[in-house]
Amino acid sequence: MNSIQNVPDSPPNSKPTPGERTAAEKPPGLMKRLYNWVLHWAETPYGTPALFILSFAESSFFPIPPDVLQIALSISKPRRSFYYATVSGIASVLGAILGWYIGYAFWTVTQDFFFNWVPGFTPELFHTVETRYHDNAFAAIAFSGFTPIPYKIFTISAGVCVVPLQILIVASILGRFARFYLVAVCIFFFGPKVKDLLDKYFGIITFLLAAAVIAGFVVVKYML
Repeated sequence: MNSIQNVPDSPPNSKPTPGERTAAEKPPGLMKRLYNWVLHWAETPYGTPALFILSFAESSFFPIPPDVLQIALSISKPRRSFYYATVSGIASVLGAILGWYIGYAFWTVTQDFFFNWVPGFTPELFHTVETRYHDNAFAAIAFSGFTPIPYKIFTISAGVCVVPLQILIVASILGRFARFYLVAVCIFFFGPKVKDLLDKYFGIITFLLAAAVIAGFVVVKYML
Protein backbone atom coordinates (compact mmCIF):
# COMPACT_ATOMS: atom_id res chain seq x y z
CA MET A 1 0.00 0.00 0.00
CA ASN A 2 1.32 3.35 -0.97
CA SER A 3 1.85 5.65 1.93
CA ILE A 4 -0.20 8.83 2.00
CA GLN A 5 1.97 11.88 2.22
CA ASN A 6 0.69 14.71 4.38
CA VAL A 7 0.98 18.07 2.74
CA PRO A 8 1.83 20.68 5.36
CA ASP A 9 -0.63 23.52 5.75
CA SER A 10 0.44 27.03 4.93
CA PRO A 11 1.65 29.01 7.93
CA PRO A 12 -1.33 30.78 9.51
CA ASN A 13 0.25 34.22 9.17
CA SER A 14 1.49 33.83 5.61
CA LYS A 15 0.22 36.47 3.20
CA PRO A 16 -1.19 35.39 -0.18
CA THR A 17 0.56 36.60 -3.27
CA PRO A 18 -1.32 39.11 -5.46
CA GLY A 19 -2.31 36.29 -7.81
CA GLU A 20 -3.84 34.29 -4.95
CA ARG A 21 -6.13 37.04 -3.69
CA THR A 22 -9.81 36.36 -4.07
CA ALA A 23 -12.29 38.82 -5.50
CA ALA A 24 -13.47 39.67 -1.99
CA GLU A 25 -9.94 40.71 -1.04
CA LYS A 26 -9.42 43.03 -3.99
CA PRO A 27 -9.33 46.76 -3.25
CA PRO A 28 -12.73 48.42 -3.64
CA GLY A 29 -13.43 50.39 -6.80
CA LEU A 30 -13.54 54.15 -7.05
CA MET A 31 -17.31 54.44 -6.52
CA LYS A 32 -17.20 52.19 -3.45
CA ARG A 33 -14.34 54.23 -1.98
CA LEU A 34 -16.30 57.44 -2.60
CA TYR A 35 -19.36 55.86 -0.97
CA ASN A 36 -17.36 54.90 2.13
CA TRP A 37 -15.74 58.33 2.22
CA VAL A 38 -19.17 60.00 2.20
CA LEU A 39 -20.41 57.70 4.98
CA HIS A 40 -17.43 58.34 7.25
CA TRP A 41 -18.50 61.98 7.74
CA ALA A 42 -21.44 60.77 9.82
CA GLU A 43 -18.93 59.67 12.47
CA THR A 44 -17.24 63.06 12.67
CA PRO A 45 -18.27 66.43 14.20
CA TYR A 46 -18.53 67.80 10.66
CA GLY A 47 -21.47 65.69 9.49
CA THR A 48 -23.86 68.58 8.87
CA PRO A 49 -21.38 70.80 6.94
CA ALA A 50 -20.34 67.74 4.94
CA LEU A 51 -23.99 67.02 4.13
CA PHE A 52 -24.44 70.60 2.88
CA ILE A 53 -21.33 70.45 0.69
CA LEU A 54 -22.14 67.02 -0.73
CA SER A 55 -25.75 67.96 -1.47
CA PHE A 56 -24.54 71.11 -3.23
CA ALA A 57 -21.91 69.25 -5.26
CA GLU A 58 -24.18 66.36 -6.23
CA SER A 59 -26.50 68.70 -8.11
CA SER A 60 -23.74 69.67 -10.50
CA PHE A 61 -20.88 67.15 -10.60
CA PHE A 62 -20.44 64.79 -7.58
CA PRO A 63 -21.59 61.18 -8.30
CA ILE A 64 -22.69 59.97 -4.83
CA PRO A 65 -26.23 61.05 -3.79
CA PRO A 66 -26.44 62.91 -0.46
CA ASP A 67 -29.16 60.56 0.79
CA VAL A 68 -26.37 58.21 1.88
CA LEU A 69 -25.03 60.67 4.45
CA GLN A 70 -28.46 62.05 5.30
CA ILE A 71 -29.69 58.56 6.24
CA ALA A 72 -26.61 57.87 8.36
CA LEU A 73 -26.94 61.17 10.23
CA SER A 74 -30.68 60.76 10.71
CA ILE A 75 -30.26 57.22 12.06
CA SER A 76 -27.87 58.52 14.72
CA LYS A 77 -30.24 61.41 15.64
CA PRO A 78 -33.79 60.62 14.45
CA ARG A 79 -35.24 63.78 16.04
CA ARG A 80 -33.08 65.85 13.67
CA SER A 81 -34.22 63.98 10.56
CA PHE A 82 -36.20 66.92 9.17
CA TYR A 83 -33.34 69.29 9.95
CA TYR A 84 -30.97 67.16 7.88
CA ALA A 85 -33.57 67.00 5.09
CA THR A 86 -33.78 70.80 5.09
CA VAL A 87 -29.99 71.11 4.89
CA SER A 88 -29.92 68.68 1.96
CA GLY A 89 -32.76 70.48 0.18
CA ILE A 90 -31.35 74.00 0.47
CA ALA A 91 -27.85 72.93 -0.58
CA SER A 92 -29.18 70.86 -3.47
CA VAL A 93 -31.21 73.74 -4.90
CA LEU A 94 -28.19 76.04 -4.64
CA GLY A 95 -26.12 73.36 -6.39
CA ALA A 96 -28.75 73.16 -9.11
CA ILE A 97 -28.23 76.86 -9.79
CA LEU A 98 -24.50 76.20 -10.17
CA GLY A 99 -25.29 73.37 -12.58
CA TRP A 100 -27.50 75.70 -14.60
CA TYR A 101 -24.67 78.25 -14.90
CA ILE A 102 -22.21 75.53 -15.91
CA GLY A 103 -24.51 74.58 -18.77
CA TYR A 104 -25.36 78.15 -19.67
CA ALA A 105 -21.88 79.70 -19.66
CA PHE A 106 -19.23 76.96 -19.60
CA TRP A 107 -20.66 73.93 -21.40
CA THR A 108 -18.35 74.17 -24.42
CA VAL A 109 -15.25 73.89 -22.21
CA THR A 110 -16.61 71.40 -19.64
CA GLN A 111 -18.63 68.88 -21.65
CA ASP A 112 -15.66 66.56 -22.24
CA PHE A 113 -15.07 66.36 -18.49
CA PHE A 114 -18.68 65.44 -17.75
CA PHE A 115 -19.03 62.90 -20.55
CA ASN A 116 -15.72 61.19 -19.75
CA TRP A 117 -15.45 61.36 -15.97
CA VAL A 118 -18.88 61.76 -14.35
CA PRO A 119 -20.65 58.36 -13.97
CA GLY A 120 -24.04 58.21 -15.68
CA PHE A 121 -23.43 61.41 -17.63
CA THR A 122 -23.66 60.08 -21.18
CA PRO A 123 -24.29 61.98 -24.44
CA GLU A 124 -27.32 59.79 -25.14
CA LEU A 125 -28.99 60.57 -21.83
CA PHE A 126 -28.03 64.23 -22.13
CA HIS A 127 -29.72 64.57 -25.52
CA THR A 128 -32.77 62.68 -24.22
CA VAL A 129 -33.09 65.21 -21.41
CA GLU A 130 -32.83 68.07 -23.89
CA THR A 131 -35.82 66.72 -25.82
CA ARG A 132 -37.83 66.48 -22.58
CA TYR A 133 -37.40 70.21 -22.07
CA HIS A 134 -39.27 70.90 -25.28
CA ASP A 135 -42.31 69.07 -23.83
CA ASN A 136 -42.40 70.29 -20.23
CA ALA A 137 -39.23 71.58 -18.60
CA PHE A 138 -40.81 72.13 -15.19
CA ALA A 139 -42.17 68.57 -14.93
CA ALA A 140 -38.90 67.06 -16.17
CA ILE A 141 -36.81 68.90 -13.57
CA ALA A 142 -39.22 68.24 -10.70
CA PHE A 143 -39.49 64.54 -11.59
CA SER A 144 -35.72 64.09 -11.89
CA GLY A 145 -35.19 65.87 -8.57
CA PHE A 146 -37.35 63.32 -6.80
CA THR A 147 -36.09 60.16 -8.48
CA PRO A 148 -32.63 58.51 -8.56
CA ILE A 149 -32.02 59.84 -12.09
CA PRO A 150 -28.70 61.76 -12.02
CA TYR A 151 -29.97 65.24 -11.24
CA LYS A 152 -26.85 66.99 -12.48
CA ILE A 153 -27.74 66.05 -16.05
CA PHE A 154 -31.00 67.97 -15.75
CA THR A 155 -29.51 71.04 -14.07
CA ILE A 156 -26.68 71.40 -16.57
CA SER A 157 -28.83 70.67 -19.61
CA ALA A 158 -31.32 73.26 -18.35
CA GLY A 159 -28.58 75.86 -18.70
CA VAL A 160 -27.60 74.56 -22.13
CA CYS A 161 -31.22 74.76 -23.28
CA VAL A 162 -31.65 78.17 -21.60
CA VAL A 163 -34.55 77.01 -19.46
CA PRO A 164 -35.55 80.05 -17.35
CA LEU A 165 -33.69 79.97 -14.06
CA GLN A 166 -36.84 80.59 -12.02
CA ILE A 167 -38.38 77.42 -13.47
CA LEU A 168 -35.29 75.45 -12.44
CA ILE A 169 -35.40 76.86 -8.90
CA VAL A 170 -39.11 76.24 -8.28
CA ALA A 171 -39.04 72.75 -9.82
CA SER A 172 -35.89 71.90 -7.86
CA ILE A 173 -37.49 73.00 -4.59
CA LEU A 174 -40.48 70.79 -5.32
CA GLY A 175 -38.57 67.69 -6.39
CA ARG A 176 -35.57 67.80 -4.08
CA PHE A 177 -37.39 68.71 -0.87
CA ALA A 178 -39.96 66.00 -1.56
CA ARG A 179 -37.17 63.46 -1.95
CA PHE A 180 -35.21 64.44 1.16
CA TYR A 181 -38.31 64.81 3.32
CA LEU A 182 -39.39 61.32 2.26
CA VAL A 183 -36.17 60.03 3.82
CA ALA A 184 -36.80 62.13 6.94
CA VAL A 185 -40.34 60.79 7.36
CA CYS A 186 -39.14 57.19 7.06
CA ILE A 187 -36.35 57.64 9.61
CA PHE A 188 -38.39 59.74 12.06
CA PHE A 189 -41.34 57.36 12.22
CA PHE A 190 -39.69 53.98 11.66
CA GLY A 191 -36.18 54.51 13.04
CA PRO A 192 -33.05 52.45 12.35
CA LYS A 193 -34.97 49.37 11.20
CA VAL A 194 -35.87 51.15 7.95
CA LYS A 195 -32.22 51.88 7.05
CA ASP A 196 -31.57 48.60 5.21
CA LEU A 197 -34.84 48.99 3.33
CA LEU A 198 -33.92 52.49 2.19
CA ASP A 199 -30.41 51.43 1.22
CA LYS A 200 -31.68 48.57 -0.89
CA TYR A 201 -34.95 49.83 -2.37
CA PHE A 202 -34.81 53.64 -2.24
CA GLY A 203 -34.55 53.97 -6.00
CA ILE A 204 -37.55 51.72 -6.60
CA ILE A 205 -39.57 53.45 -3.88
CA THR A 206 -39.01 56.92 -5.31
CA PHE A 207 -39.80 55.78 -8.85
CA LEU A 208 -43.07 54.19 -7.71
CA LEU A 209 -44.08 57.26 -5.71
CA ALA A 210 -43.27 59.57 -8.60
CA ALA A 211 -45.25 57.37 -10.97
CA ALA A 212 -48.19 57.45 -8.55
CA VAL A 213 -48.07 61.26 -8.40
CA ILE A 214 -47.97 61.53 -12.19
CA ALA A 215 -50.85 59.05 -12.51
CA GLY A 216 -52.85 61.16 -10.06
CA PHE A 217 -52.33 64.29 -12.14
CA VAL A 218 -53.35 62.43 -15.30
CA VAL A 219 -56.52 61.12 -13.68
CA VAL A 220 -57.47 64.56 -12.39
CA LYS A 221 -56.77 66.10 -15.80
CA TYR A 222 -59.08 63.68 -17.63
CA MET A 223 -61.77 63.90 -14.95
CA LEU A 224 -61.85 67.66 -15.39
